[in-house]
Amino acid sequence: MAPIPGSGLAKGLAVTLRTMTRKTVTEQYPDAQPELPPRTRGVIGLFEENCTVCMLCARECPDWCIYIDSHKETVPAAVPGGRERSRNVLDRFAIDFSLCMYCGICIEVCPFDALFWSPEFEYAETDIHELTHERDKLREWMWTVPAPPALDPGAEEPKELTAARKAAEKLAAAQAEPTREEEA
Repeated sequence: MAPIPGSGLAKGLAVTLRTMTRKTVTEQYPDAQPELPPRTRGVIGLFEENCTVCMLCARECPDWCIYIDSHKETVPAAVPGGRERSRNVLDRFAIDFSLCMYCGICIEVCPFDALFWSPEFEYAETDIHELTHERDKLREWMWTVPAPPALDPGAEEPKELTAARKAAEKLAAAQAEPTREEEA
């Protein structure tokens, strides 16, 4: 049986009319902020205190959009007769978001948890050269990073917490025991 001429057009018009009568779900962005998932990837925030200038993030970045400058500083010996140590001090940490492809490799390879995803997404600029954000701006975004999800209540305690708790219990037990001088 051959299709009726114009039946395709009638089906198309029916879909159009059905869609026109439904309530729209479009959010008017500047007026209504979108409801984002809790761990949304927006921009990268820097927790500067954890950065040791190891350069892993810059080396692993496929776009080479992370710029890091540092200098070495000598730290005096902690104890008399000890040797001086040198450490890297962060001078510049910048990310060029016009090049960044938001892959998250820099965040994954950071061994010191200095980089995090922030849900901030409103950082448009009128000039592409202004999309290179320095460490001050990256630090501001760090404070918008949501807290990590809670641990599973059925999971075993992390080894670090177990070791710290045992050390604290030993210290408390040692302080609670009366010394021989007090007994006499």
